[in-house]
Amino acid sequence: MEKQQSKDPLHGITLKTILEKLEAHFGFDTLGELIKIKCFNDNPSIKSSLTFLRKTDWARKEVEELYVKNVSKFL
Repeated sequence: MEKQQSKDPLHGITLKTILEKLEAHFGFDTLGELIKIKCFNDNPSIKSSLTFLRKTDWARKEVEELYVKNVSKFL
């Protein structure tokens, strides 16, 4: 029997990878415009953004949704 692949684009991808791909594609300036959170606008870094997103469910959800909407650009 063959294994079925998950149709979830977030399956098997870490938050760090999502953030790195979004930052490489959009940059923190554009991310800060698309998602209004301080960690993208005030002295942004991957590390500080990960810390905030891991603690803040609504912000993480917005970042994940942005990734899903743009996942074809990252493949």
